[in-house]
Amino acid sequence: MAETRIFNWQDQALRSADAVGTRNMLLLTHLRWIAVLGQVGTILIVHFLMHVSLPVGPMIAVAGGLAALNGATLIALVRGREVANWELFVALLIDFAALTAQLYMSGGATNPFAPIGLLQVVIGAVLLRPWSSWSLVALHIVAFGLLALFHRPLILPEGFASILSPAHLLASWINFVLAAVLLVFFVTRIGRNLRTRDASLAEMRQRAAEEDHIVRMGLLASGAAHELGTPLSSLSVILGDWRKQPSLAADANLSEEIGEMQAAVARCKEIVGGILYASGEARSENLERTTLRAFLLSVADQWRSQRPDLLVFADRLGDDAVIAADRTLAQILTNVLDNAAEAGATRVELIAQRSGGDLVLKVRDDGRGFPAEMLAGVGKPYRSSKDRRGAGLGLFLAVNVMRTLGGSVVVRNGATGGAEVTLSLPLAALALDHAA
Repeated sequence: MAETRIFNWQDQALRSADAVGTRNMLLLTHLRWIAVLGQVGTILIVHFLMHVSLPVGPMIAVAGGLAALNGATLIALVRGREVANWELFVALLIDFAALTAQLYMSGGATNPFAPIGLLQVVIGAVLLRPWSSWSLVALHIVAFGLLALFHRPLILPEGFASILSPAHLLASWINFVLAAVLLVFFVTRIGRNLRTRDASLAEMRQRAAEEDHIVRMGLLASGAAHELGTPLSSLSVILGDWRKQPSLAADANLSEEIGEMQAAVARCKEIVGGILYASGEARSENLERTTLRAFLLSVADQWRSQRPDLLVFADRLGDDAVIAADRTLAQILTNVLDNAAEAGATRVELIAQRSGGDLVLKVRDDGRGFPAEMLAGVGKPYRSSKDRRGAGLGLFLAVNVMRTLGGSVVVRNGATGGAEVTLSLPLAALALDHAA
């Protein structure tokens, strides 16, 4: 069963993971060039200037292999190669293997440069996902321990020679383990905190953009309401005059049609009166004292009058409550019911129930439901399966108004077809003292 919760926004950083991976791989190539130059320079200085016997050929060959890898990587990046996490992990594994080989040929854990493996650990913690970061830590810890036991002895000339005791090597290994584990632990924690902060900022920017969109829509709606008010009032007066004329009143069919026209104009005037809720204000100014059950029954009856034999109202409220009737909530519920009817439903069910201190309204239908690709974008403006101008604004406005009321909207497709929209909001938001 596909389901989406409107307020759980997608993490924006994940959508550009490939681009981030490419930039990270490019950064890794820069660091590898530094490592290659540093290794070659150190090998030549130690062997030829300090007269320390080293297997120069094999060690230079390892550094050359890293340089060749760097060249191949840069060619792949230039061709627009997308880089995944596992590829970064493999690249760092190759760097780990090269460093381990260099240390094995130059004294192992007794080499003064042995702790440089911590640099690779930190790089892995920054660039990789947690599972691969910890895998790299485990490999470095094992390699450091084995290099203390198995390595080519580093014979230093007199004046440079020193002997490290087994206890010293053990302490060095323990220090390496503690440093590697703590570095990865804190770096990954800091990275996760930064990603959480970025997600929160992205959500705030999204909300700000949507609220700005609502404000602009509200300005247009208020202008339209002002302009439509006069012609609708004129139509109402004209229809009233027609109905009073004897020649028209004598025709039963024509009189009935005039009555239907008056009802339609009255409905339009009511819609115009409530259209200002599109500005994003959660509460309308025309609040009336009523009960929760009476309020919902009035909304259901009014909607049922336009579409007879389509709506079934299931009252599971239990004890009734006194509330302030809010035209805004009525308009939201009407929009959701309209969406169900326009989706081809032959049966629409409105379920009203209380859950703790919340009012839960569920609208179920047997229509087409939401396409799978739309579920993630439900509640965003102009996301709709209806191919007409302005489609998709109903749920968009419902989401933002419910958010302002402290509620939420959940949309999902039913297991056997149709759709279900759940509106939840605190009953305190409809209380008379809250409205005041």
